[in-house]
Amino acid sequence: MSFTVVLVFILVAALAAANGSNDVPKGVATLAGAGVTNYRTAIMWGTATTLVGCVCSLALADKMTKLFSKGIVTAEPTEAFAVAVLAGAVSWVALATVLRLPVSTTHALIGALLGAGLLLASDSIAWSAIPQKLLIPLLTSIGVAYGISLILALVVGRFSGRKATPAAGTGEQAKPTATGDGGTVLAAERVATQTAEATEPTTGSRVLTAAHWLTSGATGFARGLNDTPKIVAIGAFALIPAGMTTWQIMILVAAAMAVGSLTGGMRIAQRLGEGVIKMNHKEGFLANLTTATLVGLGAGYGLPMSTTHTSTGAIAGSAGPNLSRLSGKTLRHFLIAWLVTPPFAAAVAAVVFLVVR
Repeated sequence: MSFTVVLVFILVAALAAANGSNDVPKGVATLAGAGVTNYRTAIMWGTATTLVGCVCSLALADKMTKLFSKGIVTAEPTEAFAVAVLAGAVSWVALATVLRLPVSTTHALIGALLGAGLLLASDSIAWSAIPQKLLIPLLTSIGVAYGISLILALVVGRFSGRKATPAAGTGEQAKPTATGDGGTVLAAERVATQTAEATEPTTGSRVLTAAHWLTSGATGFARGLNDTPKIVAIGAFALIPAGMTTWQIMILVAAAMAVGSLTGGMRIAQRLGEGVIKMNHKEGFLANLTTATLVGLGAGYGLPMSTTHTSTGAIAGSAGPNLSRLSGKTLRHFLIAWLVTPPFAAAVAAVVFLVVR
């Protein structure tokens, strides 16, 4: 096995680990952000469901594998090309994770493919396929996710609105009586009883909790389904000729994703769970429902949805029409990172290709 093949093996694992750190939290950050569970448990849940998506990806998302293996750069790939593409993508995704910026691995891979592809064979780039197959799904995913999540928030808010229960310390029943110490004690007991009844989980809240866990798991599954084929396709350029099978590459990617999410996922999870909006239980559920549906459909139809854009748009949309709840500063940082992703990855890939070819 040549040094270049070993380098590709290492870079595939590195990109998968960086992807795990940056992307796995996007499906489960709402669980912790809404107070359903802590971040560590949420990340473990996201890691487990992503692994299931990874295993199913080769059977259910074969269109995505074909798109990233031959659909963008049609020339016969070389080992140097694989090294350059992987290096370009991993450099940005890893840096963004350190900076606590959720970015798109899909965007990074596309930029790296174009940067190295222009030097490998500029006439082999399928420019005509890029708008329909790549740019439109990526650019519209955030708007579609925002719109769906916003509509869901408005509908659910309209049909589930209830009068607020008077808080302890307000209203007539919260006031101590004037009948002496005994009356004061009885009033305090009534307030305590009302508070306990208000906080006791109802059947509806238990159903919502179960649905929130389910949709966050579905997002993790869809993310594994969506991202694994892209990384496998690039690694296959050099690893399959060296004797590895597609399933072996997938296992490598899945294992590295799990390690990355468990060791580095906390930074992005906290940024998404609390930085965009202070969400409640219901809003987190709606955001995950939107993200899981769109990313899952995109993977099945070979449309490279960005989990980053989709989840961010869905989380923002869950706030409903009250835009003042959103953190403009955080969203600006995200937007700048998204714009920088393709050119940064393309530049690094081009430089690495010139060095190793």
